[in-house]
This record gives sequence, structure tokens and C-alpha cells, in this order.
Amino acid sequence: MTTTLIVNPFASRVSEELVARVAHTLGAEQVLHTERAGHATELAREAGTDSVVVFSGDGGFNEVLNGVRPETTVGFVPGGGTSVLSRALGLSRDPVTAARAIAAGRTRRISLGRANGRRFGFSAGLGLDAELIRRMDARGRDANGKRPGDLVFAWTALQALAAHRSRFDDVLEIEGNGRAAFALVANADPYTYAGPLPLRLPRGARFEGGLDLLAPRAFRARHLPGAVRYLLTGRTEIPLVTLRDQDLIVIRAVAPTALQVDGEDLGDVTEVVLESERAAISVFF
Repeated sequence: MTTTLIVNPFASRVSEELVARVAHTLGAEQVLHTERAGHATELAREAGTDSVVVFSGDGGFNEVLNGVRPETTVGFVPGGGTSVLSRALGLSRDPVTAARAIAAGRTRRISLGRANGRRFGFSAGLGLDAELIRRMDARGRDANGKRPGDLVFAWTALQALAAHRSRFDDVLEIEGNGRAAFALVANADPYTYAGPLPLRLPRGARFEGGLDLLAPRAFRARHLPGAVRYLLTGRTEIPLVTLRDQDLIVIRAVAPTALQVDGEDLGDVTEVVLESERAAISVFF
């Protein structure tokens, strides 16, 4: 099997030394570096090898998912601060160890989601979590092109809650299921990570299944303890819309609302059509 390695040199944990070690471990025929947003999609589309492995964070992973050919097997080496997709697939957080697992050649077929046509590997969100990502993007990167870490994300989340006074009204309409304050849609479990801690929102989504949704009907300051309880136990008394293993979810917003997929800000929308693309690609794990 021939391999193209696509590298995002600006990802938080990518270095020249690690790129060389990962490429050697994979036996990659070619190593390509991204130069701008969307470049990984182009490189994946043009790759003529049997497999494409991307050494990046979740943004680069998402770009490759949106460019890779149907017959190409894909691997994800964690190079970002969080790297949810590779970790959810069971790969090590250490890039070289993950590359060794990929080089062993085990594959599985997984489903992907689509949000208004844009593929995603593990999550999409409308409302609060997309706003958090937008706020993090606004903080920019350091002199080395690296993003802020989990502590800054936690502080940003607190700032967002304070800005809303912990009040989120039912501004979304989930077709066939009523109104909600914001919506979290998962193609995998966990939804994301805080350092080593998996955050399971919603719980039970499977790469081999359809899409799962978790959406509070409304959210107030008094619901914060219930949200923490859900994170820890999966149980809460907060009124929720929950959907499991869906092929199609349509959500409309009363006003333009932030949308994200795999941690990438897709701008504001008034409607999002979420679809499950079952058994879409073959991946290394």
C-alpha cells in the first residue's frame, strides 16, 4: 500500500523532528505540507496513493475528509491540542505510536456526518459550542502559529456563559421534535476532550451508526449543576431533546446562529440539514 502523508506544520504538536519520524514509520512515498486553509482538501483530492495519512489537528482531519477519494484509506495522526477524531478511533495521543498502529494496517469502515453538505468526522453543533469555537478562533495563534490550550478554552467558555448571563432561550426548531436552546450532534462518542478527560455529549454515538443529537429545551444558570451531572453520569433532569442513530436531522433557527463541524466555524445559518453518510470511508485504527 502506497501512502501520502499530509502535514499541517502549524498544528500545536507538529515539529520537523516528529514529521520525519512519522513519515519514516509509515514508509510514506511523499510528504506534503499544507500552506493555507482548505489546502489539505486539495492535497487529499489529488493524492494518487492507496492511503492518505494526515498529521494535524481536527481542522486538518476535517479538510482531508472533505477531499479524499472514496477508494482511499485514511489515517489520522494526532498533531493538535485535542485531536478528537484520532483519539475517538482509539489511536494513541503520541504521534509516533499512532503512526505505528496505522502502519500495522488494521482498517474499519466508518460513517461520516454532513452539515449542509460539509462532511464531519465526530461532531457538529448549532449555537453555544459553535460560539465557543468562534471565540477561541478570535483569540488567534501565538508567534509559532499554535492555538491556545484547554485552560484558555475553559476561561472562554465561562466568558461566553457570562455574556449570555447563563440564559439560552428556545431559539431552534428541531424538525418533528420541538424547540431547543442549542444543539449538539455526534457521529462518535466522546463528543470532545478536555485534556485527558472525555466529554460525552451526547452519549452512545457510534462511528458505525447514524447521528445522535442532544439539545436542551432551554438553559438557565440553575441548570449548570445538572449539566455537570450529565457530564459525569449521563443523567440529568434538564429537559432535553435526544435523538439516536438518525439518517436526517433538520434544524431551523429564528435568527442567524453559529454552526461548527469538527471544531471548524462554518459561519451563521438559519437552517442546517444534517445527514449521515453511512459506511462512507475506510480508516486505520
